[in-house]
Amino acid sequence: MDFDLSDEQRLLKDSVDRLIADQYGFEQRRAYAKKPEGYDPALWSQYAELGLLGLIVPENNGGAGAGPIETMIVMEAFGRGLILEPYFATAVLGGALIRHAASPEQQNALLPKLAEGSLKLAFAQMERQSRYDLADVTTCAAQSGMAWKIDGAKSLVLHGEAADKLLVTARVSGNQHDRDGIGLFVVDAKASGVTRRAYATQDGSRAVEITFDAAPAERLGPTANALPAIERAIDEATAALCAEAVGAMTTAHTMTVDYLKTRKQFGRAIGEFQALQHRAVDMYVHLEQARSMAIFAAMMAGSDDAAERHRAVAAAKSQIGKSGRALAKEAVQLHGGIGVTMEYAVGHYLKRLTGIDMTFGDADWHLADVARAGGLIGTEREPV
Repeated sequence: MDFDLSDEQRLLKDSVDRLIADQYGFEQRRAYAKKPEGYDPALWSQYAELGLLGLIVPENNGGAGAGPIETMIVMEAFGRGLILEPYFATAVLGGALIRHAASPEQQNALLPKLAEGSLKLAFAQMERQSRYDLADVTTCAAQSGMAWKIDGAKSLVLHGEAADKLLVTARVSGNQHDRDGIGLFVVDAKASGVTRRAYATQDGSRAVEITFDAAPAERLGPTANALPAIERAIDEATAALCAEAVGAMTTAHTMTVDYLKTRKQFGRAIGEFQALQHRAVDMYVHLEQARSMAIFAAMMAGSDDAAERHRAVAAAKSQIGKSGRALAKEAVQLHGGIGVTMEYAVGHYLKRLTGIDMTFGDADWHLADVARAGGLIGTEREPV
């Protein structure tokens, strides 16, 4: 199998790598975080100009029509920079939800605005009791004439403060844990009946708690059974998070090796001590395990076979969750006291990798998914 990038993919990688190197040094990131938005609006406009916001938007909707491999390239670079802009929430997850769940008319209305940077999205799915279960939905939607109204509450809505539109899961029929009867709705973030309470997350991003009190909504797509489309979008988004984790792990490992070469103790660089060399090698093994699984997830993210796609993405997320935590902890410990200070970058990579692990299911949750499916390659065997 050919793992080489095409000429177009190499150009994309070079341009995004250069953007992060020029615009996302650690001190620059700290300055962006202090802005009222929590990120740099000028960089958001630059993402739009480079075509990054419309990367997975179909060409007939004003985008590039790219796929999971191109998303992997961008997200890995963004992971190295620990970007703060709502790229994942809008361009990756929001774009995937609209592509898979919305009607053609709704796609024509929303996706061009997303690609040009004038529309920011946030996915309001998690509830306080639901943890990682996408089918655990108590927020309800009721139809009155041609209009829909939503009542309920959502938690930890990533970048919900910056969003212009909220993509909300709400139950139109059935009981709390039923897979059927879950609809996906688009709600104006500033509509009457929508209350947002914003806060900072541990990795420097922003999130909100949202309550809906008869909030006006429009259902995406013609069906009240939107869960399969949601699951497909989340599989694609999870593969993108795996790539972001690899980018963060790469920088954390590089920083640590450089530190071992320059920090001196007992008159010698601490990297000369064999025990620390072994720990640095262990970090490299974790990184390469994660990288191979992220590539696998990206290759499988576009599959139409829901079971195979989810099994591959779950296996990647589980491995990367474990590898990311192990590498980041070693990076902090090998830096000593400076590793836990807010003024030094390596601790922030630990925080972001922890956040990635907890998004849409941690390592243990996804490992259980893989086990229920019979393992990564399944239980089916040809008769002997």
